[in-house]
Amino acid sequence: MEVFYDAATRVDSKTIMDWKASGKPVVGYTCSYTPAEIFYAAGILPVRLRGIETDGMDVGDTYFGPFICSFPKCILQLAGKGKLSFLDGAIITPGCDGMRRLDECWRKAGEDYAGIVPGYFYYFDVPHKSENHGLDWYMEELRLLINSIEGHFKVEITDEKLAAAIAVFNKGRRLLGELEGLRAKEDVVVSGTEAFAAAVAGTVMPRDEYTRDLETWLSELKSRKTSFSDGKKRIMVVGSVSDEIDLFELIEDRGNAVVVSENLCFGIRYEGDEIPETGDPKAALAAHYLGGSVCPRMFGKYKERLKMLTERITRFRVDGLIMQNIRFCDLHGAENALFERDLEALGIPCLRVEREYGPHIDVGRMRLRIGAFLERISAAGKRDSGVRRATA
Repeated sequence: MEVFYDAATRVDSKTIMDWKASGKPVVGYTCSYTPAEIFYAAGILPVRLRGIETDGMDVGDTYFGPFICSFPKCILQLAGKGKLSFLDGAIITPGCDGMRRLDECWRKAGEDYAGIVPGYFYYFDVPHKSENHGLDWYMEELRLLINSIEGHFKVEITDEKLAAAIAVFNKGRRLLGELEGLRAKEDVVVSGTEAFAAAVAGTVMPRDEYTRDLETWLSELKSRKTSFSDGKKRIMVVGSVSDEIDLFELIEDRGNAVVVSENLCFGIRYEGDEIPETGDPKAALAAHYLGGSVCPRMFGKYKERLKMLTERITRFRVDGLIMQNIRFCDLHGAENALFERDLEALGIPCLRVEREYGPHIDVGRMRLRIGAFLERISAAGKRDSGVRRATA
């Protein structure tokens, strides 16, 4: 786990710096709707941009203002302080309006902080619908992105290279599927913190190295005898973008809960959902990345997202959901309220909390809310057991 924890908790992790030292380019991207396979096919390390390790917000507040999600502000803060200087490029995607504004705010900040805007800075648009013209639009955006990368980095991204990249990433998806299989068992041999750190690491590590380390770790897990679920409540975490493993530590450190599943764009959403390795690789990438519609930024797919949640709740034997959203995140804040309404009606306990991302995280309040929620689940379980005994 050491390499995974290093990758998950440091912006300039060892694997990124080793890649950079080899003379090969590093490009950051902001959204899970950006196909990392394209960069792999070009010999570029794709790194999901994150906001961890911020120690203030003077740059972020200057260009964004106070009333906006703190995740893009933290990314801009890191850029303004020179902590993203290893980037040769950045891809900004409008996952939400706050992330859309990161494009213009980063460019504007570059006028005052010399050298903080990478030499390659690209706006990758993604439609809000996957049907009909939406998929055609996304296909055209992929074509433009590939042409832009080829032109700037003087590389050629052929269909053969894309197909090879898809095959490598599919192997990682299969391994993550095996990890999810272990988490779904009654006796869970891996903590939620470990599993999430491994998932986050996959968004920043060179894919060949990541797949090799993940395969080794999985073989060790399969022989592990420790149970993380004995007598503990099985929790699922959903909501706003989160790459902070300390959120999972906060839930599990009390000793009476284990996170067995999550629905976060840094987590394991697509296990087993492989991309076809035959046919047109660009069309296969488009269908996979846009077709899932697992994020509330996508219009008209609430019922599908609710169905996915209920299926995972059943599969992972979830006792309760913690629904977190970053303050001013309208997308997840609104959808979490709908999830809470519909899941509580099905008898599934839910906790909905609003929080800050980065240096402003209010640990004490979160710990208090989570502790009260776990007590609620335990009390409900005791009442149900008492009713069953009385009935018997």
